[in-house]
Amino acid sequence: MDVLKSKQQVSTYIIHSQEEEIKRIAFELHEGVGQNLYSILTGLQFVESAAQEPHMKNYLREMESLIEKTIQEIRLLSVELHPPALTTLGLLPAIKSYIKLYTSTFGILVELESTGKENSIPERNSIAVFRVCQEALTNIAKYADTSNVKMNFIWNNDELKITIHDFGKGFKLEEHDDHHHSSGLAAMKERMLLTGGKCIISSKIGEGTSIDLSLPL
Repeated sequence: MDVLKSKQQVSTYIIHSQEEEIKRIAFELHEGVGQNLYSILTGLQFVESAAQEPHMKNYLREMESLIEKTIQEIRLLSVELHPPALTTLGLLPAIKSYIKLYTSTFGILVELESTGKENSIPERNSIAVFRVCQEALTNIAKYADTSNVKMNFIWNNDELKITIHDFGKGFKLEEHDDHHHSSGLAAMKERMLLTGGKCIISSKIGEGTSIDLSLPL
């Protein structure tokens, strides 16, 4: 039992250290690289306004469009790495913010419902649950072949329950052999285990996949 507890402590420490580094990188991307690109975009727009030749104006507009797209991609990457709302506002607002970017990127509509009174969650647990939801949504975009997802948050006094159902093509868990997908599912279960919670995954061919999370509060 002591060996198991020690392994969990090591896993928790590693994950926490990784998250701190991820948070730093996300901040540098958004505040450093993103801001520098925005300054370049502003400069190009100024040059375009002064340009006389039509071909030069067109070229500058193409460059502006490319930089705008790059800024959007960096913004999405920064939020995927560590959403600012997770630290400042909490889990549910962070999920809502991520869903907006997710839908605009993948075209998958996520219907989110929350019932009960939202409780505060320790940051480590909040990050863990966010990562699991993020992995679930990423897997849906890659594998589910669906355009609709339903996500429910159910807040109780001592427990948060989250369900995610994708209405996609589903798969057989016992026959699943995609290494990246299966390792992602295992990581989701491991993260929830380290919070004292659970992650249960079920799937049926033609009916979609459901992920049920529970987190003690």
